[in-house]
Amino acid sequence: MKPVILAEKPSQAKAYADAFSVRKHEGFLEINPCPIFPEGVYITWGVGHLVELKEPHAYNPAWKRWSLGSLPILPDRYEFQVAKGKFKQFQVVKKLIRGTDTVINACDVDREGSNIFYSIYNQTGARNQRILRLWINSLEVDEVRKGFANLRDNRKDLMMYEEAKARQISDWLVGMNGSRLYTLLLKAKGVQEVFPIGRVQSPTVYLIYQREREIETFVSEPFFEVEAEFRAEHGTYKGKAKVKEPKREIVQELLAKHGIRPDAPGVIQTITHTDKRTPPPQLHSLSTLQATANRRWKTSPANVLKIMQGLYEKKLVTYPRTDTRHITPNEFAYLKDQVGAYQQLINEPFPVASLSPKKRYVDSSKVQEHYAIIPTKKVPTQAVLGRLSPLERNLYEEIVRTTLAMFHRDYLYTETKVTTDVNGLPFFTTGKTERDLGWKALFKGSKDERDEPALPPLLQGEPVSSKIGIKEGKTMPPKPYTEGQLITMMKTCGKLVEDKEETDILKEIEGLGTEATRSSIIETIKKHGYISVTKNIVSLTAKGRVLCQAIEGNLLASPSMTAKWEAYLRKIGNGEGTSQHFLDNIAKFIGKLLEEVPRQLEAKPIDAKLVPPRPSKSRGSYQTVEVAPCPACKTGTILARKSFYGCSNYQNGCKQTFPGIYLKKKLTPAQVKLLCTKGKTNVIKGFTANNGKQFNASLALENGKLNLIFQ
Repeated sequence: MKPVILAEKPSQAKAYADAFSVRKHEGFLEINPCPIFPEGVYITWGVGHLVELKEPHAYNPAWKRWSLGSLPILPDRYEFQVAKGKFKQFQVVKKLIRGTDTVINACDVDREGSNIFYSIYNQTGARNQRILRLWINSLEVDEVRKGFANLRDNRKDLMMYEEAKARQISDWLVGMNGSRLYTLLLKAKGVQEVFPIGRVQSPTVYLIYQREREIETFVSEPFFEVEAEFRAEHGTYKGKAKVKEPKREIVQELLAKHGIRPDAPGVIQTITHTDKRTPPPQLHSLSTLQATANRRWKTSPANVLKIMQGLYEKKLVTYPRTDTRHITPNEFAYLKDQVGAYQQLINEPFPVASLSPKKRYVDSSKVQEHYAIIPTKKVPTQAVLGRLSPLERNLYEEIVRTTLAMFHRDYLYTETKVTTDVNGLPFFTTGKTERDLGWKALFKGSKDERDEPALPPLLQGEPVSSKIGIKEGKTMPPKPYTEGQLITMMKTCGKLVEDKEETDILKEIEGLGTEATRSSIIETIKKHGYISVTKNIVSLTAKGRVLCQAIEGNLLASPSMTAKWEAYLRKIGNGEGTSQHFLDNIAKFIGKLLEEVPRQLEAKPIDAKLVPPRPSKSRGSYQTVEVAPCPACKTGTILARKSFYGCSNYQNGCKQTFPGIYLKKKLTPAQVKLLCTKGKTNVIKGFTANNGKQFNASLALENGKLNLIFQ
């Protein structure tokens, strides 16, 4: 019997087939007999998840209707079905698998790859076949052949499947029960929306909410410093005294005490030079690449993953869904042999500093299923590079440059610290002189850091003239997340948790989600309407805010809860835990939610008016929502209409209105409510001036009109 190879999707199957001589059939390929497969072999594929969990009503008709009385949804067993629209391909897979005695799992080497394979295999009804595992990190022809010639057994694969299935069922249970519970309870409070709940989604949204609350409640405070511009014989430089006071008068008294006028002369008291070096950066994991691409090119993490998957299938880079930044000696061996070719590729020749592997990059103990993202042995021609999209090329060159940096020299510079004395008050200056760009020469176009200024030649004891002044500043709130920072925050959110044990768990499992799923989690919470992304800035929507108000103080808002679950899932994957124990605990958690959440929500002041009802689909009508008492006539109510806010008393002459959009920024019901009740909003981000520039300001209501207030 010919063995059957099951790939995750058609493009992956084609990449495997490129390593052999094949014949095409509908829904599968046939590899001709060869040394690796003397009898030949069939390759077929899924289309991602061909098989999915059944809907609740398939177990119990009462679970079709959303009602609190029908909860909890906890089936005695879990059944799967062929996904809608994928039956034809499933039938091809089923026929091939049931007609062989050997099946090769060639899906991605990760938890979900194992899940896709075994969910399809089990659904075919096949039993007792020999199952082998393809374990590769590159789709290059020689790597594919080597992988198929050295197939592994499926012991580790089965444990990864148990872990993945437990994860899939637990997410289904939390979603089915949590989403219905919160949607129905919030509906009773007047919020006409569906609120999807997720084991990882919900704490992610809550972390964004926490950042927005920090920004909104931040109270900016002024401070005063003393700065000077000094002119020496060979040029000017700036200095700052170690003075930071809340009142200008205190600084003025200090200057008066030292007899310092704006033009008081000074003298260079000390100059120290310290030689420093920065080693090349570590190789990229998926999350570091997503963060870098988002910072440089404002590309969403989901788009980075999609493009990297394409480059992987074009055999230009290694497996992208990796969480490690190290490689093994095997990869280092081919990289060092091709340094010259990679240099020519990006037209950046440099003398190689060392061809010896360094622990910073090459460490087998840090590599599990996958190693860091690096270029493959296949060096593309300029014609191939020219056919890549701009972002494909940017990402590919980023991988090549980061890999080449490993062979480059350290970045060398001299840090200079200068103390300038003015009538007994020291002013401090730090500058930098570059001695050797080293690896930074590979990244000349990027602006990822602000370098300290270069200083003119200075001498100890040299007199200098001065321009001294008091500079007013103010403390600044934290900034909202970009999409790239959100990826990093999800990975490192243990730093935000006070409990040391929980911090340790979050650090061990690397935060919320996995390397492969974080970008899809962000896309999911966008799709659910909890966040919006404008010019790369992540903002919570009104719907997202209501969700966070509802789950506040609950384990669903806690990243440490999902971390503890993830830690146990890993135990299942290592053969140290059981799915049954895990799912029993999930059932207890759901029971606790059903018991506690109704009571918690009853006591919470959820602002239903934050989320106005959607337009009716039947006639396109729009139901008005009461926002606040009218500040003008005092008798009417400001209503949220389709494109503006207006007073219910307009027929009796009240002309008070508020625009739905002001300077290209949508005004929310919560902001209009603040204008009506407090006369002023908090700082609103993202107004657009006539020249196209964006700015932040508060809005104030003065004599019925809106005015901007700059902090």
